[in-house]
Amino acid sequence: MTAISIPDDSLFGVDNLPYGVFSTAGTDPRIGVRVGDHVVDLAAALGDDVFAQPTLNAFMAQGRDRWIDVRARITALVAGDIADDAVHAVEDVTMHLPIAVADYVDFYASENHASNLGRLFRPQNPDPLMPNWKHLPVGYHGRSSTVVASGVDIVRPRGQRKGPNDEAPVFGPSVRLDIEAEMGFIVGVGSPMGSSITPDRFAEHCFGAVILNDWSARDIQAWEYVPLGPNLGKSFATSISPWVVPLLALEAARIDTPVQDPTPLPYLQGDEKWGLDIDLAVEWNGEIVTRPPYAQMYWSPAQMLAHTTVNGAAASTGDLFGSGTISGPEKNQRGAFIELTWGGAEPVTVAGEERTFLQDGDEVSISATAPGVNGGRIGFGEVRARILPAD
Repeated sequence: MTAISIPDDSLFGVDNLPYGVFSTAGTDPRIGVRVGDHVVDLAAALGDDVFAQPTLNAFMAQGRDRWIDVRARITALVAGDIADDAVHAVEDVTMHLPIAVADYVDFYASENHASNLGRLFRPQNPDPLMPNWKHLPVGYHGRSSTVVASGVDIVRPRGQRKGPNDEAPVFGPSVRLDIEAEMGFIVGVGSPMGSSITPDRFAEHCFGAVILNDWSARDIQAWEYVPLGPNLGKSFATSISPWVVPLLALEAARIDTPVQDPTPLPYLQGDEKWGLDIDLAVEWNGEIVTRPPYAQMYWSPAQMLAHTTVNGAAASTGDLFGSGTISGPEKNQRGAFIELTWGGAEPVTVAGEERTFLQDGDEVSISATAPGVNGGRIGFGEVRARILPAD
């Protein structure tokens, strides 16, 4: 039997208990929970076949009462001794994509980010925000089949691009490859077509959160996005962290959103606070270059899910929706390199070299922490990937 020792400063204590899908040498992927520097095999520890699955989907679909019950069982379990064969050191496991992604929607919920891009792209406009921005969470549908787990390298995308001085579009590898530091939220319990989810029902439907990197080919995106929005500039890859922090672990992180003026329409209003106090850090080739604060996000994830379903669109177990780039008011809080380098006009020095957009071989890692209910911090782990040359 094994008693798990959790360091006092661990980001993965009993107030966190994030879920993930892991395997060990010669075994199939199954569900585990991170406790300190260990992963507990839940199928072995709890004797429940739902945790022997290669994704979290079947467990998530069981609903909030079940999530609460299992969390209580895990808390009691890790307080005592656990069978040796159910406990693995973190360094001995391989992590996998934690969910089967049913659908993917990405939002644009940071006023700082949207304002910065408005100033970059529409400098002649007195108001950097588009007229609809403060009335609804703006978003686009992405491609669920190219959502990948941390550690999967990203091949530089190819596509059409047309610079301001080009006579005609050209085809080739993106030369303005970027990141977007975001949080992603996962639907555990869906809703039928023709219904909707109100903001105050968010906790009944949202299972948990991950770090998300919505890779962006800015040159491809700039040429294609008018009039229908992002397509190939976004669809080539989206990376998420392997540990899903349950919404139940984020009670101490819940805060008010910034003041929303004008007052949102009634379907976007609720009594529950779903702003979140989450701090992110972006490393570029091993050097932290920016620290985006999620607490600054104008639209809450509860409002994003409400907007997604208000037209009667169905929600499904495994739906993933991203927050959009997280940016604060300061330069060192900008969550995309197009902002950080002001469209490439202001290069940053990274590990002794100047950078504007991503070069082949560059590696980006995004991490995040939030307040825990026991007074410390809880962690989301990281989402990391390296850029490979175009095929």
